[in-house]
Amino acid sequence: MIIGNREFKTEGHTYVMGILNVTPDSFSDGGRWNSLDAARKHTEQMIEEGADIIDVGGESTRPGYTLLSDEEEISRVAPVIEMLKSEFDIPVSVDTYKSRVAQEALKAGADLVNDIWGLKYDSRLADVIAAADAPCCLMHNRNDKDYSDFMTDMLNDLRETVKLARKAGIKDERIILDPGVGFGKTYENNLTAIKRMGEIKQLGFPVLLGTSRKSVIGLTLDLPADQRVEGTLVTTVFGVINGAMFVRVHDVRENVRAVRMTEAILRG
Repeated sequence: MIIGNREFKTEGHTYVMGILNVTPDSFSDGGRWNSLDAARKHTEQMIEEGADIIDVGGESTRPGYTLLSDEEEISRVAPVIEMLKSEFDIPVSVDTYKSRVAQEALKAGADLVNDIWGLKYDSRLADVIAAADAPCCLMHNRNDKDYSDFMTDMLNDLRETVKLARKAGIKDERIILDPGVGFGKTYENNLTAIKRMGEIKQLGFPVLLGTSRKSVIGLTLDLPADQRVEGTLVTTVFGVINGAMFVRVHDVRENVRAVRMTEAILRG
């Protein structure tokens, strides 16, 4: 899969996506990277630590977050994406579910659209992605947690997302799926989604796993967001074993090491 100017293998290696939140209220690092200079420094650090792609988000998606206007979100992410693309040689993704934000981010140089609503929030987003022939990561999400059988329902929800993508003309080889750990799921659902993420690959698409510092880890270990790195590393190991193409993380160095060690053992 080509993302930006890089070729990423969809099988056989797990890449690390570094999170760059340019938000004043993100649950785990709110307000730390929301000036251009801070974003530049943090990106530099993540690249040094081995990040393969940088994911820029302008709106916090933590529980109870404030919904932003398109203008506000664009004003946060577009200048950062522009700066990253002019100063660093690394693919950049934009974490948004809004068509106008995605459009402006792609204009600013974003290489991938990472949508936490799997094309189900903004009906125009699929068209924007298709028109740009951009790769996209489409996440499982829903407004309720009423599953009759969790895995069956989640896979069916993801099939609907794929249908929306195809209908708009997004090519299959441009699609990555994400089980959506922490979104529209109970604590038990989240554990199941991590444990059984290999089943999502049976839909025929590469998978991104995003668990970094999330509440499923906090609840399991009874720890605040800034003390969840070890818990995150365990989920990353699960991701590698189950063939994840990407893990999306805050702590790049530690996760890169965990990926390398797990891959070495799997290669035996």
